[in-house]
Amino acid sequence: MNKPYIIGISGGSGSGKTSFIRELKTDFEAHELCVVSQDDYYFSRELQARDNLGVHNFDRPASIDLPAFVTDVKALIRGETIERQEYTFNNKDAVPKMLRFLPTPVLIVEGLFIFHSKDLCDLLDLKIFLHAKENLKVIRRIKRDKIERNYPLDDVLYRYQHHVLPAFERYIAPYRNDVDIIINNNKNFVNGLGVVKGFIRDKLS
Repeated sequence: MNKPYIIGISGGSGSGKTSFIRELKTDFEAHELCVVSQDDYYFSRELQARDNLGVHNFDRPASIDLPAFVTDVKALIRGETIERQEYTFNNKDAVPKMLRFLPTPVLIVEGLFIFHSKDLCDLLDLKIFLHAKENLKVIRRIKRDKIERNYPLDDVLYRYQHHVLPAFERYIAPYRNDVDIIINNNKNFVNGLGVVKGFIRDKLS
C-alpha cells in the first residue's frame, strides 16, 4: 500500500470540527477515508490534573496520550489496522465501543492539539484550521456540554473561562498562521466543506 495522504484538522473547542468531519465522511466509503480523533486518547479522569479549585482540566496537551496517538497514526501509515477503546467523556451511562481503524488512501487526523505536537504535525501533508468567533464557540460549547452531556451550566462556563480559552490561546491559535487552509465557521462551513471534498476526490482519483 502506498503512503496515505494525511490531512490534519484542528480548531478551538466549538469551532465545528466534529460536525465538519461528520459531513465530510458522508461523501466517502470506509475504504477511501479513515478518521482518527484525538478525543479517543484522553487519559482517564483520575489521571487528569486539577486546577487551584480542584476541577479536572482536560484542556491541556498533557491530558491526552499523544505518544500513543502518534504511534497509531504511524501504524496506519504502514498499512496496519489499529483498535482503540472509545472515549465516552466520563459518561457513567455510556458503554464504550471498541473502535477499529483501517488503513485507507486518505487519513484524517483530528484534534485540538495536533499542530502543537511536532511529532504529529510533521506527519501531515495538509493542515486545515476551523475558525469561529469566540462568542459562537461559547454558545456551541454550552449546547454540547449542557444539553448533550448534561454538564451543569456553571461548570461549562467555568471550564471555558479557565481551561478552554487559555488552552486555545496557548496551544491552538498560535498555529493558525502555519496552516494551509482556514475555514470560517461563523455561519456555516458549506463552501469550505465543498472545497475539501473536491480536493480529496482528486487525491483518490
